[in-house]
Amino acid sequence: MRKSDPSQVILITGASSGFGALGARALAAAGHTVYASMRDTAGRNAPQVQAVREHAAQHGVDLRALELDVQSQDSADAAIAQVIAEHGRLDVLVHNAGHMVFGPAEAFTPEQYAQLYDINVLGTQRVNRAALPHLRGQREGLLLWVGSTSTRGGTPPFLAPYFAAKAAMDALAVSYASELARWGIETSILVPGAFTQGTNHFAHSGKPADEARAEDYETGATQGLARQASDGLAAAEPPGADVADVARAMVDIVDTPRGQRPFRVHVDPSDDGAAVVNAVADRVRAEFLRRIGLGDLLRTRHAGDQASL
Repeated sequence: MRKSDPSQVILITGASSGFGALGARALAAAGHTVYASMRDTAGRNAPQVQAVREHAAQHGVDLRALELDVQSQDSADAAIAQVIAEHGRLDVLVHNAGHMVFGPAEAFTPEQYAQLYDINVLGTQRVNRAALPHLRGQREGLLLWVGSTSTRGGTPPFLAPYFAAKAAMDALAVSYASELARWGIETSILVPGAFTQGTNHFAHSGKPADEARAEDYETGATQGLARQASDGLAAAEPPGADVADVARAMVDIVDTPRGQRPFRVHVDPSDDGAAVVNAVADRVRAEFLRRIGLGDLLRTRHAGDQASL
């Protein structure tokens, strides 16, 4: 059985807080070299950089902070170049950077939608363009995409821009999976549910720029709907829900032997139905690829495979 390298070089985007920070620490504790990337490391995220250093020293792990702004191609190129210069390789790229907003869909300006799409979708493309030439040259690697159950599960109101961006990211991940399989690069999509506690995801969510239209929704026919939606999400989350389960799932995926890594993993204590819908969608995708003669794309081709000779 082919086993994964016990010590892999991993880069996580958006690792200043939330799933990214938790995942970076968990992966480092599992024995990997982990770059916890974030933007503005010399400015507003300087305390997070110091926290990374202190955590690494206290626990004796190889955890490093790295400047990476997913909204800048130059920044993505420089970050990947630094990792390659220091290690000669990159084994795992975790697409985690993202931002959430909350409010009526109509009250967000087109520019706000574009900005959210830029962070959650185009950001992954910038980092991929920086990293994939190296991974393709290695003929191995893993793209681990941190998605959301909102793309196919229950969709409560007032989260439309975020849901749309995460759905686009999921579609991109699925397409990349097929295109990279013959290069030996695996794809796993980690699908967390709506954890309303344990991260700042909801607390730091953005608001609509058009405050007047937002007020219309708060005082008109949908008065109180925002509170109902947020309270309902919180009530659906079981008392024992633990955001650390997402970090543990990252470790499990990375530590799974190459060729056996799951295509999709759900961590959804609220059980909003995404696992059911995704199972059908992923099965249909697999069946169609086989029907058009591309079934081999469902299995990553590795250097030792006969098919790659």
